[in-house]
Amino acid sequence: EVQLVESGGGLVQPGGSLRLSCAASGFTFSSIRMSWVRQAPGKGLEWLSDINSGGVNTTYADSAKGRFTISRDNAKNTLYLQMNSLKPEDTAVYYCASRRDGAMDYWGKGTLVTVSS
Repeated sequence: EVQLVESGGGLVQPGGSLRLSCAASGFTFSSIRMSWVRQAPGKGLEWLSDINSGGVNTTYADSAKGRFTISRDNAKNTLYLQMNSLKPEDTAVYYCASRRDGAMDYWGKGTLVTVSS
């Protein structure tokens, strides 16, 4: 059974940092491209970043570029999102997802990030 479990969310002040993790199981993690997506309260899904299976190639949405860093540890079957210089508008539920043939096919349940003073 494929499982993606996010963790690391919480309450952080503006300008602060958080590192999100996504623990993967039930598939060959090291062979699969992975993504981070978020959903702010009352808004739709927003893609943030992708990383290829080997962890070498990454892409970012403009909203994430320069502040967020995606990475992965294939030995630990874990995906990460380092978020710096957080803003109130980064408040959202953050999801990790696996990608096959370009589509996001499995999703975690998400972790809530709240940026507030």
